[in-house]
Amino acid sequence: MAGEKEYGVAIIGAGHAGAQAAIALRKEGFTGTVALIGDEPDPPYERPPLSKDYLKDEKTFERMLIRRPDFWADKEIALLPATRIEAVDAAARRLAVADGPAIRYGKLIWAAGGRPRPLPCGSDVGLRGVHAVRTRTDVDRLKVELPAARRAVIIGGGYIGLEAAAAMAGRGLDITVIEAEDRLLARVAGADISAFYRRRHEAAGVRFLLGTRTSCLRAEDGAIAWVELERGETLPADIVIVGIGILPNVEPLLAAGAEGDNGAVVDASCRTSLPDIWAIGDCARHRNPYAGGAAVRLESVQNANDQANVAAADICGRPAKYEALPWFWSNQYEVRLQTAGLSAGHDEAVLRGDPETGRFSVCYLKAGQLIAADCIGRPADFVQAQKLIAAGVRPQRAALEDPETPLKSLLPV
Repeated sequence: MAGEKEYGVAIIGAGHAGAQAAIALRKEGFTGTVALIGDEPDPPYERPPLSKDYLKDEKTFERMLIRRPDFWADKEIALLPATRIEAVDAAARRLAVADGPAIRYGKLIWAAGGRPRPLPCGSDVGLRGVHAVRTRTDVDRLKVELPAARRAVIIGGGYIGLEAAAAMAGRGLDITVIEAEDRLLARVAGADISAFYRRRHEAAGVRFLLGTRTSCLRAEDGAIAWVELERGETLPADIVIVGIGILPNVEPLLAAGAEGDNGAVVDASCRTSLPDIWAIGDCARHRNPYAGGAAVRLESVQNANDQANVAAADICGRPAKYEALPWFWSNQYEVRLQTAGLSAGHDEAVLRGDPETGRFSVCYLKAGQLIAADCIGRPADFVQAQKLIAAGVRPQRAALEDPETPLKSLLPV
């Protein structure tokens, strides 16, 4: 049809995964046409600073760009910003575009990420004063409203909610964090880490309501005014941030026939069940050896980059499998948390060091095997724990508990 363009590889999503896939294709020697298609108006940029340095105005958007503006043209990678894919025709290798001509492809990499999960009552993100922290536009809008705000309510005590609380602390705001679980970071970290962060945030004046759910948001004159809790209490609010996870953007892919369950299911080479279509990053569900072979979605820059490299290699005819050890990080105040491995399913947590010093680690074991470690102020533990986890080491508890014993000494000779 008139106006249609065709690319050797079309990449849907211009975040970390999509950008790295385009870069990796060129590094692998792919000489065909490549299009990087994103639904935001901006060129590819880093997402982690959004809830940290960018929200605090300590990092400009230009410093968040994944590559310099002229890089993409130099590598002959077409950027198609503000382009939303409505449907995939896998048989015809055709993408239906909202308000634009269709796009044809030879091979397709789906790296569309996710969107903020709404509150069960309806989050009303877009209502004046109600925000997500997922895109540059989200945070720019939040920063415009912050100077006039006095009371902020953050719904969700995970990484995004806590990082946002830390970034806003010190502005004179009354900040309350609402978390449905009975502790912070309950889905990703152990109790020692939860307690440490609670103390640090409370020292900065942040208030927590744990084991608490939101029933609805109430507005006055088109702006947020109250957050109503299921137990009947109401909290006045000028700013509300909803940070309760994401939903993977895979509907067009699943509608085209791809296998999916909380993401697009992929094999070890990041291939979906549809021919010549790969899925990577936040929206890809894969069986991970560090999760006991369970099917998981991982939301991290590490996962995005490593899966992108695997997909690019596979497209270029070089056999590749995704077997990378997961790792994560979070910056809050002066504290840097580094996580190696996946702690879900652990049956023992070993504290290494004293949390009161701000330098300690928590090692997670399952049936005696080290499967994950959370490290605060101990970067050497983080690096060495990765090697132990990858080696499947079953360390002695006494050695793990002793912060003076280097973890690398526990590696088999």
